[in-house]
Amino acid sequence: MNLTVIDHPLTRHYLTVLRDRTTEPQQFRAAARGLTYTPVLEATKRLPMVEHDIETPLEVTRGHTVENVVAVPVLRAGLGMLDAVLDMIPGVKVGFAGVARNEETALPQEYYSKLPDLSDASVLICEPMLATGGSLSWAVDKVKSSGARDITALCVVTAPEGVKRMYEDHPDVHIVAAAHDRELNDDFYIVPGLGDMGDRLFGTL
Repeated sequence: MNLTVIDHPLTRHYLTVLRDRTTEPQQFRAAARGLTYTPVLEATKRLPMVEHDIETPLEVTRGHTVENVVAVPVLRAGLGMLDAVLDMIPGVKVGFAGVARNEETALPQEYYSKLPDLSDASVLICEPMLATGGSLSWAVDKVKSSGARDITALCVVTAPEGVKRMYEDHPDVHIVAAAHDRELNDDFYIVPGLGDMGDRLFGTL
């Protein structure tokens, strides 16, 4: 399987806050940020590093630097994960992929894309809700068309249908998530899920 589910007390804590229907947008945004830290740690375990000499106050030693990482939040819900990525990864660049879900067909509809050259980059796609997999598969297509080969998806909640779709469309993409939920309902929402993440982040319910 191309899915890793984070098992950490802080991840479970923040996920509980996100799932709670009474959580207000300000607290929801803070919890989304807090939750994202542990998936980022997992997703970056194998980042390539550059070795070089540095001087401590006592002597010269070898240091290691992370370079050429690009975060691509899928608008708009992916913005809820972006601040944590910016906090943790030095020098990270940011591209954007805008896609809306057609509420009748659940198919992705592109409305914006702005990506740097990704040919030598490690790319982290921030797509909180992996439901049908259509939006994430589309975003992976977009970053691959810009040269990306090392791609990891950061998700909050996944559904079996979306994970299956990604395994079929992009088996080379590793998915790191806080939870793997039961199924999609008839409206293509993840259950038990946490509702529409974009609406809950920005108070547009």
